[in-house]
This record gives sequence, structure tokens and C-alpha cells, in this order.
Amino acid sequence: QVQLVESGGGLVQPGGSLRLSCAASGFTFSNYAMSWYRQAPGKERELVAGISSTGGVTNYADSVKGRFTVSRDNAKNAVHLQMNSLKPEDTAVYYCYARHVITAYWGQGTQVTVSS
Repeated sequence: QVQLVESGGGLVQPGGSLRLSCAASGFTFSNYAMSWYRQAPGKERELVAGISSTGGVTNYADSVKGRFTVSRDNAKNAVHLQMNSLKPEDTAVYYCYARHVITAYWGQGTQVTVSS
């Protein structure tokens, strides 16, 4: 049974930090590129950051470059998103996404709220 379970979301003040984690199981994690997406109320889901299967290549949305860092640990079947200097506009549900060729899986999401 494939599972992607996100954790680490919550309420944080502007300028604060959070670290999201996604624990994967049920598939060969090291074969899959991993991404973080987010969806704010009334908006479309958007790509935040991605990382290749080996971790050697990463990419970021312009809106988070320099503030967010994606990483993975293939030994622990986990991907992380370190979020610094958070802004109110980062408020959204954050989703973990795994993809390999034509196979893809989504996590259930974790809420991040940036507010004073």
C-alpha cells in the first residue's frame, strides 16, 4: 500500500520557520522524483519545489527561492522542505508528490498558516 504522509505543518508568525517532512512507503522511493506543491484557498495547486531521485537536482518556484530548501534521505524514504522567512502568502495546504515515468502519488497534505 502506497503512502505519503506529510507532517510538520502548523501556525507560525511571519518571518518564522517550519520544516515539513514526507514519509514514503509502499514503493521504491529512490526511483522517484519528489516534489512539494501547495494550494491556497481559492487558488490552483502550484509547484513549490522539486528534487530528483538522487537528490542531485533541485528546482524552486520563484516565489520561494532563497527561502525554502528541499532535501531527501533515500535511506529513510523521506523528503523534507525547510521553510524560512515565511510570509502570509505562504499560507496553504502543502502536498508531497512522487513521480516516476507515468506513475505518481499524492500525500494528503498538511496545513501551513503564516499569521501574526
